Amino acid sequence: MAHENQLANETRFQRAAAIFRAHGGILRTGEALRAGIHPATLYAMRDRGTLERVSRGVYRLADRPPLGNPDLVTVAMRVPHGVVCLISALSFHELTTQIPHAVDLALPRGAEEPRLDHPPLRTYRFSRDAFREGVEIHEMDGVPVRIYSAEKTLADCFKFRNRIGLDTVLEAVQFYKERRTINVDRVLHYATLCRVNRIMRPYLEAIL
Repeated sequence: MAHENQLANETRFQRAAAIFRAHGGILRTGEALRAGIHPATLYAMRDRGTLERVSRGVYRLADRPPLGNPDLVTVAMRVPHGVVCLISALSFHELTTQIPHAVDLALPRGAEEPRLDHPPLRTYRFSRDAFREGVEIHEMDGVPVRIYSAEKTLADCFKFRNRIGLDTVLEAVQFYKERRTINVDRVLHYATLCRVNRIMRPYLEAIL
C-alpha cells in the first residue's frame, strides 16, 4: 500500500511539474490551482525541494536556470496590472547609471497598494491615459513584463523629476541621444500626454 501511495504521489508530482513547464516553469498559487494542481501536491513539491518559492504565492521549478531578472519577474507575477517605470525602466533600457534599489511601478489612480514582502516597491499613480500609453511587453524568464518604452519613460521622468532628480533625467536624455535610432516626435507626444511639453522641450532642443 505504501509503495502504491508513493507511485501515486510521483505521478501527481510529474503531472504538476509538466503543468509548471508548460507555463515557463513559474506560476502563482492561484494559477497552479486553476490548472489542476492540488494544494497538497503544490506544498509537498515545495517541501521536497522540487519547487522554490520566488515570493509569497509565487513558485517555480527548482531545476530551472536562475532568473535573469528576479525582481521584475516577481513584480510582474504579483502585480500583473502594474507597469515598470522611471528608474527601473531607465535601467532596463540602459539609459541610466543609477542602480535601482526598489522596483518603480506605475499604477492607475485608485488602485490598491500592492503588498509584497520582496522585492521593495516604489509605486507611482498615473492618470488613465498616461498609464495606458507607451506600454511594451518584454518576456523575461518566460514571464511577460509590462515596461514603458524608452520615449514614454523620458517623459515620465520629467513629470517626476522632483522625486528622482533632474540630474538623473538629463543623464537619461543624453544616453538616449547616443542611440542609433531616436524618435523625438514620440518623446514629444508623451511629453504632451504627461503635460511636461513646455518644461521638456528646451532640454530636448539643447541636447538633441
